[in-house]
Amino acid sequence: MGRERSSTGTDWEEQVGYSRAIRAGDTVRVAGTIATDDDGEVVAPGDPYEQAKHAFGIVEDALADHDTAIEDVVQTRMYVTDIDDQERVGEAHSEFFGDVRPVATMVEVSGLATPEAVVEVEAVAQVE
Repeated sequence: MGRERSSTGTDWEEQVGYSRAIRAGDTVRVAGTIATDDDGEVVAPGDPYEQAKHAFGIVEDALADHDTAIEDVVQTRMYVTDIDDQERVGEAHSEFFGDVRPVATMVEVSGLATPEAVVEVEAVAQVE
């Protein structure tokens, strides 16, 4: 089985030794993604809805690098620093995925890679 990886070119990927996404066979996995801009700055600090939307956009771009689309996503995971934000993050998820409706998990964590980030998302896509 072949394995392709893609990168967004952030310093973190090189420092930590990971890829933004990997396609192995018919599965694409997108690494945990926080809402950052091209300069690595957190987008909408403290705003769970806007951060979730932005992070899902980064996920969508990573999927496209592997000729995969949102419609192929079968699973998402959302990590939030405050479970009281679940409705706002869930709203962003629903708007983004619509009728795709992947299985989804949301858990509260004590912190993310940077204090301004309040949401981190992952995705798994299955393609043929």
